[in-house]
Amino acid sequence: MIKEVIVVEGRDDTVAVKRAVEADTIETGGSAINSRILKRIALAQERRGVIVLTDPDHAGERIRKIIANKVPGCKHAFIPEEDATRKGDIGVENASPEAIRKALSRVHTSYEGAESLIGMEDLMEAGLLVHPDAAHRRMVMGNLLGIGYCNGKQFHKRLAVFQITREEFADALAQLEQEGES
Repeated sequence: MIKEVIVVEGRDDTVAVKRAVEADTIETGGSAINSRILKRIALAQERRGVIVLTDPDHAGERIRKIIANKVPGCKHAFIPEEDATRKGDIGVENASPEAIRKALSRVHTSYEGAESLIGMEDLMEAGLLVHPDAAHRRMVMGNLLGIGYCNGKQFHKRLAVFQITREEFADALAQLEQEGES
């Protein structure tokens, strides 16, 4: 049984999570997250902790940001888009139990106001900004680090918020470069 309550978008996501792990969930009802749901999430965070596991798409990111702003200290788990896509549909409900367990094993706690250990110049040198293949490289790095895909500015912020170390960053970059050669 996972101690924290897992926040998902809908009923199908709950079914997928319960196929993968024994856990309690709170469903946001999609992007129409309201103050009543946010109060339930805040109570769960206070009592047991919360893991946010939303779809790897724009709506899922929007929900994740709303929760992070209203309920500080939540943990975040990210499923890579390719592991959550079936027949063109993106969502937690499409992820295999293994993909869900892997995402939950790589949870990151948000720490707003944290200093970034990796600078923008590091991102440029790594080809994650101002590079013809920057978006793809950020997607791979985000998946390797377990922080999901986002644009360059958000990627830099997530590195800070989730306190990704220089060593973790270097290891992921080495893996990216190695996979790129194969």
